[in-house]
Amino acid sequence: MAKILVTGGAGFIGSHTVVALHEAGHQPIIVDDFSNSDIKVLEGISQITGVSFPFYQIDCNDKNALSKVFENEKNIEGVIHFAAFKAVGESVEQPLKYYHNNVGSLVTLLEIMQVYSVTQLVFSSSCTVYGNPDELPVSEKTPYQNATSPYGNTKVICEQIIKDAAASGQRINAVLLRYFNPIGAHPSALIGELPLGVPNNLVPFITQTAAGWRAQLTVYGNNYNTADGTCIRDYIHVVDLAKAHIAALGWAEKQRPSVCEAFNIGTGKGNSVMEVIKTFEKVSQTSLNYRIGQRRQGDVETIYGNVDKANQTLNWEAKYSLEEALTHAWKWQNELEEQI
Repeated sequence: MAKILVTGGAGFIGSHTVVALHEAGHQPIIVDDFSNSDIKVLEGISQITGVSFPFYQIDCNDKNALSKVFENEKNIEGVIHFAAFKAVGESVEQPLKYYHNNVGSLVTLLEIMQVYSVTQLVFSSSCTVYGNPDELPVSEKTPYQNATSPYGNTKVICEQIIKDAAASGQRINAVLLRYFNPIGAHPSALIGELPLGVPNNLVPFITQTAAGWRAQLTVYGNNYNTADGTCIRDYIHVVDLAKAHIAALGWAEKQRPSVCEAFNIGTGKGNSVMEVIKTFEKVSQTSLNYRIGQRRQGDVETIYGNVDKANQTLNWEAKYSLEEALTHAWKWQNELEEQI
């Protein structure tokens, strides 16, 4: 049983990964400051697993506090680093906030890992590193493009920092997981996406609109060069995404330091915003109130990935369909209704 530190472990992807770590026989240690999560998530994790995991409420930019976690929890073998701000639109409005938090927390973490001789790192990256790609699907060999938002640029910078740390001789086995668009919820409906305030992501805004929490859904642009004019993304179930981190840890453990490898984590196909809306209406038997708005600054027109490398090297692949992911997201929304 390996001790794995999970920063941002109470967040959407982090909480599902904590469950996946437990199911794989690891011992998760959760760090979160609740800047974009809720302490109730820890209750959901405990209900699913039957375990209350060690938890520290700290900011990962606080070097002293984070160092004490490594000191208290002896023999941490690896880190999965989720802790970061993630809203594209907000990053355009408040870029310094994003650079300070996302880049600063990674540097702090890498310094502490070096002190405590922790070598395994799985980094929560993003397909935003590809910007507006010239060719689709994007592969890990697709070059970085100019980021369309400060959020995307923080992921590019963080990837480069990790690569530089590995190249410098720091003993580190790093895996950069470039996510596409995580959606869904745990099939138990005990944990799911729980944005604070108005959602920035499509699916929670859909479910909240269907539930009457939001008056109307805005589709940001229907004049893109796509079949129905709306943006296309690769939507992956969060449970599939969580399991990719377990596969990444297993791969990293077998490597000789220092290595740094990137993997696309998605389904390998794209769906448009309107396709997601229509699919949700079908599985939920609910009509959505939506309108067409202006394009949103920072949005990429179309992106989906080639995931052959993850399939073959990590022995991982996405299992859930778009319909299943939206069914689980709707089940989670209905569970939230009952808690109010």
